[in-house]
Amino acid sequence: MIKLEQILEILKKDNNFREISAAGEYYFNWDKEVVFEQLSYDSRQTTADTLFFAKGLNFKKEYLTNLSAPFYVSEFDYEMSIPAIIVTDVKRAMALIAAAFFDYPQEKLKILALTGTKGKTTSAYFGKAILDEMNGGKTALLSTAQTTLDGHNYFKSELTTPESLDLLEMMAKAVENGMSHLVMEVSSQAYKTERVYGLTFDVGVFLNIFPDHIGPVEHPTLEDYFYCKRQLLRNSRYFVANHEMKHFGIIQEELLARAIPHVFYGEGSENVITASSGLHFVTDGAVSGEFDIRLLGRFNQENALATALATQALGASPAQIRRGLQNAIVPGRMELLTASNGAHIYIDYAHNGVSLENLVQVVERHHTGRLLMVLGSTGNKGESRRQDFGQVIEHHPRLEVILTTDDANYEDPQNIADEIASQVSRKLEFERDRALAIAKAIKATKNSDDAVIIPGKGADQFQLLNGKREPYIGDRKAAEQAL
Repeated sequence: MIKLEQILEILKKDNNFREISAAGEYYFNWDKEVVFEQLSYDSRQTTADTLFFAKGLNFKKEYLTNLSAPFYVSEFDYEMSIPAIIVTDVKRAMALIAAAFFDYPQEKLKILALTGTKGKTTSAYFGKAILDEMNGGKTALLSTAQTTLDGHNYFKSELTTPESLDLLEMMAKAVENGMSHLVMEVSSQAYKTERVYGLTFDVGVFLNIFPDHIGPVEHPTLEDYFYCKRQLLRNSRYFVANHEMKHFGIIQEELLARAIPHVFYGEGSENVITASSGLHFVTDGAVSGEFDIRLLGRFNQENALATALATQALGASPAQIRRGLQNAIVPGRMELLTASNGAHIYIDYAHNGVSLENLVQVVERHHTGRLLMVLGSTGNKGESRRQDFGQVIEHHPRLEVILTTDDANYEDPQNIADEIASQVSRKLEFERDRALAIAKAIKATKNSDDAVIIPGKGADQFQLLNGKREPYIGDRKAAEQAL
C-alpha cells in the first residue's frame, strides 16, 4: 500500500509534480488521508482503492468514464469528477511510485543488466547460469525469450523490458521467492519510455551497437538509439563494455568523466580471446583460462567473456564461471537438430542484419553442401532490417532462401518479402505458411554437408498478426514435424 501523502512527496522531490486538480480547483497539498492498495495503468483493472496512471500515446478520455479509482495520475487534466494528480511526466511518476509501493525491491537484489543490439539474451542466460552456480539457484531472469521469478518456472516475456509497474512487481515477487540476484535485458525502448527510470544496476554490460530499431515507432535515428542504450552506463555502479564496438570512444570518455568503475573486453583491451575452436575458447586477462560453451561462433564466445567479467564483479569465482558457461542452455539460440540424412538444422533468434550475418558465417564454415534458409521480417517495426537481410542474402550466393512470415502484424508478409527480395539479384521463393516453408527447406537437404538455417523467431510460439499473438507451433516443433 501507499499513501497519497507519500506519493506527493516522491513527485515533488523528483520535480515532477504540478498540482492536484479537483472540482475546478488546484491544490499543492491534500488534507485528507487517502491510501491506495493497488496500482494500475489498465482502466479495466481498477477498484475503489486503485491509483490509476493515464499513460500512452493512444490513451483516450473515455477510458476514465467508468473508472473505479479515486485518483488518477496524468500529464493532462481531463476535467473529470475524479481528482487528478497532474505531473510533467507520467511514466517517470509511475516508475518512482511503483518502486515505493513495492518497497524498493531493487535494493534487495543484486542486478546484472545487459544492453546491446545483439547478444543480450544469450548473455543473460550465461549470466544466470554462472550466478546460479554462485548462489545455489537463486537467480531471477527477465529476458526477451523467457522470464523466471523463482529460478525454476519460466513464462514467455511480453516485452524485452517490462513496463515499470510490472517490472517492480516482478522484482518484488522475485524477492518474495527468495531470489538474491536478477539478470535482465535492458532495451533502448526501456530508457526511451522510462521503464527503468530511477533504477541503478549493480553491473551494467554494453555488448555492441549496430543500426537497428530505426523507424517511425521506435528510434528516429541511430544517434537516438545509441543515446538511449548509453543511459545504462550512468545508471550502473560497475560497467563492462566491448572495446571493439562502434563509437567506443564516447563510452570510455563518459565512464572516466563520471568516475564509474569499469572493465573492457575485446581486441585492444586487457581481456581478449586468444584462441578458439568450435565450442572451446581460451581467454587472457582478468578472467583467464579455457572455457566451453554450447554455442558455436566467435560472437557467442565474446558474449561469454563479457558475462564472465560481469559476474566476476558480482563475486563469481573462476570455477563457478567455468561451470556456469559450460552448463548454460539458451533456448532458441543456435539450437541444433539433425535429420536422418545427416543434414543440420539451426534454429536461432537472429532478427537483425548483424546477427544474421554472423549466423550465416558460422554455418557456412561447417557445411560445404546446400545452404538453405527460411527467413521473414517483422511488420510495423524495424523496417530497416529488410534491406539488411537482403544484403546478407546477396553477399552469400550459396544461400537458397525461402521467404516467409515472421510477426507481420498489420503488414502483408508478401510485401515484406518483396522488400527483402528487392535487394537481391537472384530469385527467392516465397511461402506464406512458416511451418510449410520450414518443411520445404528440410526436404531439400540430402546429406551431412547440407544445412538449414531458421532465424528470427527462436523459441517464440506465436505469430504477431493484426495486433494479436496468434498461436504458432514454433520453429523447433515445425522442424521436428518435418523431420
